[in-house]
Amino acid sequence: MDTKKIAAIWLDSEKAIIVKNHHDQSAHEFVIVDEILHEKQVGNTSEHAANNSEQTTKAKFFKEIDKQLDNTQELYITGPGTIQEELKHFLLDTAQFKNLPITLGVDQQLSNEAFLSQVKEMYA
Repeated sequence: MDTKKIAAIWLDSEKAIIVKNHHDQSAHEFVIVDEILHEKQVGNTSEHAANNSEQTTKAKFFKEIDKQLDNTQELYITGPGTIQEELKHFLLDTAQFKNLPITLGVDQQLSNEAFLSQVKEMYA
């Protein structure tokens, strides 16, 4: 049995659902470990300030996700739009994850349970 530590993330501009199998006794069991919300800034006075604020909050959001990925040996990121590609580039630009195998997918809104089932089927 493969005991590779795998993480999967369903991600959109509002939240990230993180699934992992990083349990010492049950490396074959995937569980939802966290749901991280992307905080949005409001009330900026200029387009430039709004853009800077958006980039800052996105970086903070990605760093919160990054904290959940310690010891991950393989990563699957899916969701709507292009934010998964942005997260992939963010992670690959860090020393810790520069060689991490990352697979991207595209999925519309999934419930936590549907995403967990999808990950379990992918890595069964």
